[in-house]
Formats: sequence, C-alpha cells, structure tokens
Amino acid sequence: MDYKVSVVDDSASDREYIAALVRRWAAEAGHTAVVSVFPSAEAFLFAYEDSPFDMLLLDIEMGGLNGVELAKAVRQKDGTVQLVFITGYPDFIAEGYEVSALHYLMKPVSYEKLYTVLDKAASNLAKEEKRLCVVYDRMTDFVPLSQIFYLEAQKQYVMIYAAGGSYRRKGSLAELERELDEYFFKCQRSFLVNLRYVVRVKRDCVVLKDGTEVPISRGMAEKIGKEIIRLF
Repeated sequence: MDYKVSVVDDSASDREYIAALVRRWAAEAGHTAVVSVFPSAEAFLFAYEDSPFDMLLLDIEMGGLNGVELAKAVRQKDGTVQLVFITGYPDFIAEGYEVSALHYLMKPVSYEKLYTVLDKAASNLAKEEKRLCVVYDRMTDFVPLSQIFYLEAQKQYVMIYAAGGSYRRKGSLAELERELDEYFFKCQRSFLVNLRYVVRVKRDCVVLKDGTEVPISRGMAEKIGKEIIRLF
C-alpha cells in the first residue's frame, strides 16, 4: 500500500531519526511511504491545507502550537488520519484520547515499538480503504470516503468537497450515491452530506466541523438527528 506520512518535531535529529524508521518499516513491510518532515505545527498546517496525510507522528512540546493542539486541528478535518504522539513528556496522555490518538510512544523510540504501531495504523487504514474514483483534467484521484465533507449536484456534474480540495465528476448524484457508504445522507435534492462531519443540525441546514452550512429539506432535521444517533 501507498502511505503519506508526516513527522512533526522541532528537533531536527529526532524528526530525521523517526522518518528513517518509517521508511525502513515501509520497505520491510512491502509498502510505499512518502515521508514528509516539518519543524513545527505551523509548518505542517500550511502544507496540510493542500494535501492530507495517512499517518501523523508528532512531538508534543514544540514552540508555538503544541502537538495536542495540532492534533485537535487536524482531527476536525480528518477522522481517519492515524495520530501517533512521540514525545519525552508523559503528562499529555489523557489529552491523546480526546483526539483518538492511535498510540503514545516515549522517546527514545525503539524500532520494534514503532514497527508495531505503524502496522496497526496500516491495518486501521485498510478498514477505511473505500474510495471514490474521480477523473478530471486527464487525471484520476481516489478520494477516501471518510475525507469527503459533502457532494453537490450541478447540472450534469457533481461537485465533491473533501479534505484534499474540491473535485468535479460527471454524472448524477444518484449514480455517485451508490458508491458511497452509510455515513452519507441525502439531506436535500442536490446535496449529500457526510454525517461524520456534522456537528449541529438546524431547521434548514446542517453545520459541519469547519463551519460550512449544507442546506437540508424541510422536515429533514429530525431524520438526520436520528440517523446520527444510530451511526454514532
């Protein structure tokens, strides 16, 4: 499998060491890993706006935004990225549960322990492997369903709004709906919303984690509420 992995640590030696271990794990496990390193949470967030990652290995104590704050920001947009804290401070373990962190590793990290954690991350991602094929501008993208916020029908096309950006695919909303999972709900004739990202249901719209409001049909609020309760 192909994975995009990010290592965020303000210690140059630590982040290069972890990155090398990740590359070794990928080679030995038969995976392909594109590993990016960042010296700060702010640097990571700047890159993350353009491209989501599959795994995020991050230090906690960093200048400026710390690792827990970074994890919370990422988790608001991405429910499946595998978060692993790698740090010398054990005081933040409880906060790791708030962002559904996969594991908490203490420095110095052994290859064996990291290998086990990365195997588990890969296994978790495999369960989320269902993706939507989108062909545009002579390119093909496979967008994980869990990273799609909502879809909007626009004449002969459907706009797909996701963590990695927006896409346009030719076809009807009904055709695409058959390729989605149970978390997608047709809230209005022209809209399908991913209930993973709904944080509030109003009379005329649902509000997503990033503040986006997606319109819903009259009388649909109660149905959406019941569906969220059933799924979560």
